[in-house]
Amino acid sequence: MNSRTRYRDEPIGEPRVVADFLPSPDELAFKDDEVKVTLTLSRRSVEFFKEEASRSNAPYQRMIRRLLDAYVEAWATATATTQGGAAPRRRVKAATR
Repeated sequence: MNSRTRYRDEPIGEPRVVADFLPSPDELAFKDDEVKVTLTLSRRSVEFFKEEASRSNAPYQRMIRRLLDAYVEAWATATATTQGGAAPRRRVKAATR
């Protein structure tokens, strides 16, 4: 880092205004209302989330929580757009090994 920046008296060009894309301080300090639960998951699921979390350098519990939050949001949106306000209930068969 011994080299110095040499500034020249050259035209910079036409400046332009860039839209503010940063969140407000209130949005940065936002904390969800959280509830602690005890949940039993399959070993396969936990191993999957732990592996993915290690790649992203993130806590695996947070990844699971965000997945559940995304599911709830998608379900709530689908429910709000269906007639009568209730989405049809579907039965899902458990996967067999």
